[in-house]
Amino acid sequence: MTTAAVAAATGYSAQQVRDLEALGVVPDAARSHTGYRQFSAAHVCALRAYRDLAHAVGPVDARKAMQAIRTLPPEQGVALICGLHAKLNDERSQALAARSALESIRAEATTDAEPVDGDAMTITELSQALGVKASTLRFWEKVGLVAPDRVTTRAGTARRYTLSAIREARITAALRAGGYRIPDVQKAITAVRDLNDVSHSLAALDTRLEAIAQRALALLRAGALLAGMIESARAA
Repeated sequence: MTTAAVAAATGYSAQQVRDLEALGVVPDAARSHTGYRQFSAAHVCALRAYRDLAHAVGPVDARKAMQAIRTLPPEQGVALICGLHAKLNDERSQALAARSALESIRAEATTDAEPVDGDAMTITELSQALGVKASTLRFWEKVGLVAPDRVTTRAGTARRYTLSAIREARITAALRAGGYRIPDVQKAITAVRDLNDVSHSLAALDTRLEAIAQRALALLRAGALLAGMIESARAA
């Protein structure tokens, strides 16, 4: 097959086909006596697998995986693909956990009694409750995600986390566990402060879950093609 024929069969441009060959996504093409590339059906299969794999795990990891699958023993190639599925499933589990936490927090907002002094927590108590370091809570405060009160003690001043600050910390922890960047969390916290609502954050998580589902489908499509590549290598 010519470069143009492979491009037509895979949806890539001719230059992209040449670039992906140079990057090692597909094996080097044979050359005709006149120097033109001669591709095979195996190259088309590899390029189609790469397209879905890049959608699923990103182009950098996809390139590394395509290179590795051609050189690793078959059982290690299979393990590599299983690892990609596991990593994507972890992302989904984290997003679901974050969504569950936000749903709980939204429900609490409608049932909370008036706060009393005993509801407040120290930085040590809150860090232990959330399973994060105290330094992490201090960083979240620095970037405006959590706003604890300050109380005077014999040793100076100390942070005191009221119910609203605890809620902010829980939302931050949930979103960070779901893979959200600090700017995204800042938008969510602002929405909660302005509207006393986490629907904005829930919508973002739903969008993320849909994206993960689409990536998982792409990985399944790539997996079928990659399995064929591994079986061909085993038979060779």
